[in-house]
Amino acid sequence: MFDFVSFIPRAVMQGTPLLFGSTGEILTEKSGNLNLGIPGIMYVGAISGVIGSFFYEQSMAGQPLNGFWAIAIPMACSLLGSLLMGLLYCFLTVTLRANQNVTGLALTTFGVGFGNFFGGSLIKLAHSDVPSVALPATSAFFSKHLPFADNLGWFGKIFLSYGFLAYLAIIIALIASYILNHTRAGLHLRSVGESPATADAAGINVTRHKYLATCIGSMIAGLGGLYYVMDYACGIWSNNAFGDRGWLAIALVIFTIWRPNISILASILFGGLYILYLYIPTGTQMEVKELYKMLPYVITLLVLIVVSLRKKREDQPPASLGLSYFREDR
Repeated sequence: MFDFVSFIPRAVMQGTPLLFGSTGEILTEKSGNLNLGIPGIMYVGAISGVIGSFFYEQSMAGQPLNGFWAIAIPMACSLLGSLLMGLLYCFLTVTLRANQNVTGLALTTFGVGFGNFFGGSLIKLAHSDVPSVALPATSAFFSKHLPFADNLGWFGKIFLSYGFLAYLAIIIALIASYILNHTRAGLHLRSVGESPATADAAGINVTRHKYLATCIGSMIAGLGGLYYVMDYACGIWSNNAFGDRGWLAIALVIFTIWRPNISILASILFGGLYILYLYIPTGTQMEVKELYKMLPYVITLLVLIVVSLRKKREDQPPASLGLSYFREDR
């Protein structure tokens, strides 16, 4: 029998980084910026939080950590690191009008290299016997769940057994959806993504909206990297252990047709598909397991084909997505 009670929580934990990443990328793309640097930004967000947590634990010299600072320091470092990555992307693509695709891919390469460099440095500082850094004391605060969840059987395990960042990801996605669809700020942002020339003519500051959406989206995505290390990986950092989750987050944007609220359930679906091979007997056939890992991408391609065939305007990406805005051409 398929064990849904153990499968669903693992799917949620696997999908939470994707939810952070996709929500941040949706906000970015709604402004017309196609940020393919999300994998690198999530990686930088993760290592930045690890750096802050590492030095905080070192400064305590074995003493009990303060719960507030154990959470606040890595979160602040993660937000700052991912914000700087977002600012760099905006400076190159919005101010200097560099090609967005090339810039995004360059940021991903830079982010992974940045993370591996500082991750390797921390491993040396920790004098670890294995190529990883363990932060179990900090991780305990991030993964702590409601104390009575264990007494509620399957309900507690499925709905209440997660760290606070998992619930924060859902809240951020709902807030982003509301802002985009029911506020003047969201209307202005969507107009910038659809037709920056028209928005500019209407008195909307295109540059400011692109900067704000991209930087806020980058910070949200960075929290996805922090969640992966501090909660999902139990506080253990290993170089290149993040996998392809950043690219899955970008695929999730297409799968949800640029709607953050749909990303909540879709991220759980993607997380479940990503670990499905662990729950379906495949024996020693490694190639079959790798085929199961392809399922999220295959489904994304199918959705993209269906959306393209339907050609409904509300299901299409922003009209100016990936295009630099030249005010002189208006």
